[in-house]
Amino acid sequence: MSGLVSIIVPVYRARPYVEQTIEMVRQQTWETWELLLVDDRSNDGSVEAIEEALAAYPHHSVEDVPADVERIEEYRWDDKRRILLICKKENQGAAKARNTGLSVATGRYIAFLDADDIWFADKLARELAFMEEKQAGFVFCAYEFGDEAGRPTGRVVHVPPQLTYRKALSRTVIFTTTVLIDREIIQDRLIRMPAVASEDTATWWQILREGYVAYGLDEVLAVYRRPAKSLSSNKFKAMKRIWNLYRRQEGLSVAASAFYFIFWAYRATVRRI
Repeated sequence: MSGLVSIIVPVYRARPYVEQTIEMVRQQTWETWELLLVDDRSNDGSVEAIEEALAAYPHHSVEDVPADVERIEEYRWDDKRRILLICKKENQGAAKARNTGLSVATGRYIAFLDADDIWFADKLARELAFMEEKQAGFVFCAYEFGDEAGRPTGRVVHVPPQLTYRKALSRTVIFTTTVLIDREIIQDRLIRMPAVASEDTATWWQILREGYVAYGLDEVLAVYRRPAKSLSSNKFKAMKRIWNLYRRQEGLSVAASAFYFIFWAYRATVRRI
């Protein structure tokens, strides 16, 4: 299998992580990629940290930019690998930052990576091989929780062999940082994220609703960095977000929403124990 992978990273107040993120992508065993760092008007020096990390590479400004982008800087060191720093004109949130990256992406494959999460070096290579094996347009993998420093904690989230739309409604097991999508199979209109809470889950559902199947590779290829602070204050918000997705985004009845919500709550609880 060959093909360019466009890696989209929304950047907002990510200064402590961006250098590691860039180096992590550079260490990928799959070498044909472009890294799209989309700064969402950070005010913590994230852009300066990126520019400092990339100062050794030749770069130039790209003048033809999308309407919601202030500027793009291109950095490259060979024909297979390049980085674009994309600076948005205004803060619009992670969903629109990812959509901006999608509008600029030139690769056949789309991978999402959050700035504070971690990929193993063979993440792209293993998923691309798996995608070819399954003849799939949408794959994801298992992951492990990490502490605030990114160190794995031993708590692994395993993934099912495949997910259809109905199965996905009762479990939010697809972690954004683990997703890989083939644009030759799945259209960009389905990959574009809606501006709603839990926009990533809403996106996976809108893809699967069209009849596609997501294939799960049950190998840990990523680490989800989680701060040491308690998550108890976020539990109610998470429940409210998922309920709103059922009712507003998917248009499910109260009865159907309650049915899926019960299974979602059970699985979400088990995943965090």
